[in-house]
Formats: sequence, structure tokens, C-alpha cells
Amino acid sequence: LLLFPQARLQSGEVRAYPAFTSTIVTATVWKNLNPFWGEEYTLHLPMGFHSLSFHVMDEDTIGHDDVIGKITLSKDAIGSQAKGLDSWVNLTRVDPDDEVQGEIHLRLELLKDAEKISLRCKVIEARDLAPRDISGTSDPFGRVIFNNHSAETSIIKKTRFPHWGETLELELDPAELSEEGNVTVEVWDWDMVGKNDFLGKVEIPFACLHKTPLLEGWFRLLPLGNNEVDAGGKLGALRLKVRLVEDRILPSVYYQPLIHLLVESVISPTEVEDSSALTMLEEVTTVESRQDVAMTLVKIYLGQGLVVPFLDYLNTREVNHTTDPNTLFRSNSLSSKAMEQFMKAVGMLYLHEVLKPIINRIFDEKKYIELDPCKIDLNRTRRISFKGAVSEQEVRDSSVEMLQSYLTSIIESIVGSVDQCPPVMRVAFKQLHKRVEEQFAEPENEDVKYLAISGFFFLRFFAPAILTPKLFQLRDQHADTRTSRTLLLLAKALQSVGNLGLQLGHGKEQWMAPLHPIILRSVASVKDFLDKLIDIDHDVPQRAVFMPSVTVKEGFLHKHKAEGPQLLSRFAFKKRYFWLTSETLSYAKTPDWQVRSSIPIQCVCAVERVDENAFQQQNVMQVITQDNDGQLHTMYIQCKNVNELNQWLSAIRKASICNERMLPSFHPGAHRSGKWTCCLQADRAGCSRTHSAVTLGDWSDPLDPDVETQTIYKQLLQGRDKLRSVREKQSVNSLTLHTVFSIDGAESNVQLMKSGQSVAARLLSVIEDLEQTHATFQRREKEDGTSVILNP
Repeated sequence: LLLFPQARLQSGEVRAYPAFTSTIVTATVWKNLNPFWGEEYTLHLPMGFHSLSFHVMDEDTIGHDDVIGKITLSKDAIGSQAKGLDSWVNLTRVDPDDEVQGEIHLRLELLKDAEKISLRCKVIEARDLAPRDISGTSDPFGRVIFNNHSAETSIIKKTRFPHWGETLELELDPAELSEEGNVTVEVWDWDMVGKNDFLGKVEIPFACLHKTPLLEGWFRLLPLGNNEVDAGGKLGALRLKVRLVEDRILPSVYYQPLIHLLVESVISPTEVEDSSALTMLEEVTTVESRQDVAMTLVKIYLGQGLVVPFLDYLNTREVNHTTDPNTLFRSNSLSSKAMEQFMKAVGMLYLHEVLKPIINRIFDEKKYIELDPCKIDLNRTRRISFKGAVSEQEVRDSSVEMLQSYLTSIIESIVGSVDQCPPVMRVAFKQLHKRVEEQFAEPENEDVKYLAISGFFFLRFFAPAILTPKLFQLRDQHADTRTSRTLLLLAKALQSVGNLGLQLGHGKEQWMAPLHPIILRSVASVKDFLDKLIDIDHDVPQRAVFMPSVTVKEGFLHKHKAEGPQLLSRFAFKKRYFWLTSETLSYAKTPDWQVRSSIPIQCVCAVERVDENAFQQQNVMQVITQDNDGQLHTMYIQCKNVNELNQWLSAIRKASICNERMLPSFHPGAHRSGKWTCCLQADRAGCSRTHSAVTLGDWSDPLDPDVETQTIYKQLLQGRDKLRSVREKQSVNSLTLHTVFSIDGAESNVQLMKSGQSVAARLLSVIEDLEQTHATFQRREKEDGTSVILNP
């Protein structure tokens, strides 16, 4: 699910998040009734999820945050929009009794004999209940109600996954058999002080039990009453872009033929004009999906260790098809998008190292800076001046001085960062430089080879990060209005630097002229920097993206070791400060604590999520290590939210990318009472497949080769008609050329055309095989699966 919230509100500082099980929290926008977030998130949800809720909060420094309103979108509403939902939606009021989730497993039976009539209800278990207590759990009990009869189960303490296994029986009068009411099963959270909290209910028409005397299944818990009323915009509105992608991921072996075709495109490249799996993929890719496809391909080739040949293949085609150097990489082609996503994938730590100090300085100083005469607000300058009123010229002079200072720091930091730049990025730029130099060798095109690299490096990497540092994790919060304007002016100036000052004086914003001298003076140093950047050997590891001895990530987490006496889950996790480098994962009581415990990264053999019901806690991951004696040890770590969980998962997996003793499987549960909570087995061998050790960056989820290949398959499936057309055209052309060239004896050309036809045919064959396999798995799931009854 991709979320891009924006809001129009009637009160308060705000943040928005989908509620309960999978929770994401945006940055807080302070003192603003029209906040803009522009933040994008991916949520991994269970296949059986029913709805997604967005709660908009007013953050308070002291006390609890206030709820402004919410939006709830059903799975059907989101999934009905093929391209996703993109609209303004009015906020509704929040009723705690409507905030329910989870399912309950029931068995209902109507018993009739000569002596008595009874309604027997076996309350078996429930799952994924809403947390109502401060500990993040609940104390659930069940209640069965029909007419004036009721019975209750026992209370299960501190759990969101209770197992009752209790049978409740209601004795009925014969006259009640004709009643048309409902049998209601309610779930409540027991509280020692105050009233109990509602967790959900199921209503089953009594008439159903006449037709089906024995009814058993999982039932979705529903709210106490549907009181969601559109407040007519009085609470404000939230703009959302939400896209639901629902996939069935097959075992790895089924994706290997498609992976083989993709790899073959770059390790055995054909001539520029010939077809390959990559060129056909680009042909069937829509403009809207090109960025997603580019990122997916970057992930696949990073995992294969072939990202540089992949980029070189696309860039070579792009360069050779460009006749005007002024249009090189100006379109949103697959090549341009792939380079852009590649830099984000491997260069985020490098970007942070270069830009973070100057970005922090800009945020801390909060200077009022403006060059545009139409936007200078002297009233604002008076409020920040102790010398009384200032003139427009004084504001411009002060702004020029500060912008020159900031821009000089940024340029100096970038041009001095050759050794910090990831080697794989430098090699990719070296290949790009070579292809452009070969295509545009004329003296008048001397600058094109520099512009090709700086266009990506400055315009598509550094400038966007300066413009929106929150989206590149350079800051935890968005910039305020004043700082945002400063960042915009600096991003414009850096774009001119990336263009080597060639477009200065030709635009409409002539008020940027005071910065032109510093931009022109930087051109020589930028060219020198780019020359040094590509001065590197080709033989570098294409999967190693960490620099040695760099603190990759740090912060407070909660730690729990699996060994030793088992404490109650709420007391088992101890707060510790963690540091992650490319060599160790260490922790201590506080950041200043002298004694640290350390785990060598080379001992890590799996980093995985933990099921919520293992500890009745959310956002828990496990780090499994192996000592010199071959013994496995597990450390459980709880993060404060799912964002932080994804970041630490990604970072630790990436640090352990080259480890040789990675486990093929793991247990997502905890070992308790001699068995694992996930599979109820005692065997140490895992019941779930571990994920790839290859990851991208702290801003992104860990790589999963099967998921990425499934994405490419779906894209090809949507373009199957185009592929068939290509196959038919190639088949006709191949037959024609075979006739002509056979007379001349040019067999090599015949084989060339046949290979093109073969690629199209092989792609279609792979797609059809995968489609058939998906159908088989879907049929098996329907035969074996247990569904949730949504509307009994």
C-alpha cells in the first residue's frame, strides 16, 4: 500500500497513521491547518485484512494526543481501483466501540430433545484482537447472548490471541424457537478499574441454526454499531493516494526461468537493435509503472551481482538511440529511472554523510532568506530583527550572503567526497562516461560526458534530497515554511551547478543572478571531481554497499534474550542503546555507558520478523547468531513502530550480506514449553524460509527476490498481447529474411533473427507456465484453506 497523505484540517498540529496492527506514523507538521506530508510507505498486510484506517491526531507535548478524526477504507474499496485511489476524503468522528479488529473461532449448535432445548456455543479462540491496555495487549473474555439469556467465558490475561476452548450452554424455552432475533457473541477486555472495553461482536441470525444445526468457522468481529457519519468536512479532509497490490508469491524454483532470461540479457548482450527480455519488458511497461519496474529490476540485478552490466546495457541503448546530446536522458525512460533508483539504493548512506551536517545547520539556524522581490515580506523580517525595520535590499543582501555560505559548503562537501562514494556507483558512472564519450566524440560535445553524469548525480540525487530532506531520511520532520524556502533556493542553485552553469541567464528567475558567480566558479572543481569519481577499477563487489567502520544506525531499542528463565513478556524486554557498524552489532544501557556488549556481524546467520503472538508484542525482530562451536543463539529486539522495524531489519541484513553461514529457514515464533509457538513443533529446524541477506537501504524494505520477480511477471502478463504481436512480427520477418539470405549464404543473419524470435517465444512460454502454476496454487488454497465468515 502506497500512502501519500495531505490534509485540510480545522484544528491543531497533525500526524496521520493507519491504526492498530500494522501502524505507520508520519512526521508531525506543527501549527498548520493545511499540512502536507508527501510521505510514501509500504505496508505488508495479511491476505485476510478487511480495512485500513487513517487517524489524524493533534500532537501534544504534554499528555495524550487528541484525535481529530479518521478515515476507514475497506479492502474492496481500495482494490476496486486498478490504478489506486487518489482523492480527498472527509474525516469522520472516532467512536472507541467502532475501533475493532480480529476474528473469533466459534462452534454453535442448536440441541433439541424431549427434555430440553439448548443453544450450545463453543468459544474456541480469537486472533489479532485490538490492544486496549497500556501494555499493548488485552484481557479478553467472551459473552454469548440470546434474548434474555447470557453466559461468559473465563478471562485470559495479557493476550491478543486468546485460547478459551470453553463450551457455553443457554437453556431455551420452546416458545423461543420461533424467535427471529440474533445470537450475539461479544468479546470484551476486562478492566479491574472502570468499565470493560469493547473488542468486537458477531451476530448470527437464529434462523441460520434452524437450517444448519451445527455451524462452525472463523467469524470477523464487527463494531458495536456503524456510527461512522461523514461530518460534512467540518473535521477536515485527508488526501490519499492508496494502491493495493495483492500477490501470491510462489517458491523460488518457479521464477528461475524468468530470472535466467533477465540475466541472459546483460551477461550475453545482443546488438543494440536486437530484442532481449529487457527491451521487451520496456516495450510493455506503461509510463505510470516505469518507476516501479525500474526499482524492481535494480533490486533483482543487485541480488544477482549484475547491477553494473544491467545499467550499462540500458544506458548503451539509450545513448546509441539519442542523436541530439541536449535530449540525452531527459525522458523518463527505463534507463533514466533505473539509474535514479540505483543511486537511491546504494548511495543513501553516502548521501547522508555528505549532506547531513549542512542540512542540520540550515534547520537549526532558521534564517529568513528570500531573493524573489515579489515574495519578500518585510513584516516577517521586522519580527526577527532587533534593529527595527529593514529595507528590501538589506533582506536581499543578507539572503545572498547566507545562500552563498550554504551553497559553498554543499559544493565543497560533494567535490571532496570521492573516496566516500560507493565503488559500485563509481563504476556505473565510469561505464556511462565511456558510452557517452564514444557516441558524442566531437569537440563541440566535450561537456556531454560530464553532463550525463552530473545530470543524475546532482539533478536527480543531491538536489531532491536538499529540497525534501525528510523523504531521504536526512531529518525526522518536514521543514517549516521558512526553512523549506531556503532549501528550495539551494536546490535550484545546485541544479545549475549540475548543468555546469550552461543555462544561467536564460531562465525567468533573473533574481537568482547574485548566485551565478559562485555557480560558474564551481564548474571547474565539479569537472575535476567527476574525473576523479570515474577513476576506478571495474573489479569491485557489486553487492557490497557498506563502507567499513561506519556507524550505520543507532538508537534505543528493547532487547530480550531467548536463553535463561522466561519472564512475563511485558517485563522481558529491556531498554538498550544499539549501534550497528559493518563489523559489529553492539548495545549498552545508555549511549554514554562505558561497557558495551558486541555481536560480530560475521556471526549473524538470520535476521527476521517475529509473529505478534510470540510475545504478545508488536514490531519484534530476531537476530540469530552462530558461535564458534556451531551453537545458535537468538536475541529478540522490539522496535517502537513498523517504520523502525523495517529500517533495522534492512540495515542488519545489509551488514551481513557476505556472511557464508546463513540459515535457510527460521521460526517466526518463540520457543516456549518445549515447542515453537508458530508451528507447535519441538524441532529446531525452522518452519519458514529466511529472506535474502541482500537489502537496499534504511529507507526501503529488505530485498525479496521472489517478490521482485513476481512484480516483473505481472508486468509482462499485462503486456502479453503486445508480446504476442512482437512474436508474430518477428516470425514473419525471420521467414522473409531466411528466404533472401539463404540465396546469399548469410546464415549468421538468419540466426540473429531467429534468436530475436526465440526471446519473445521464450518470454511468453515462461509467462504461461507461471500463470498455470499460480492457478494450481490458487486451486489448492481453496481446497485446503479456512476462510473467515464475513456475513453470517
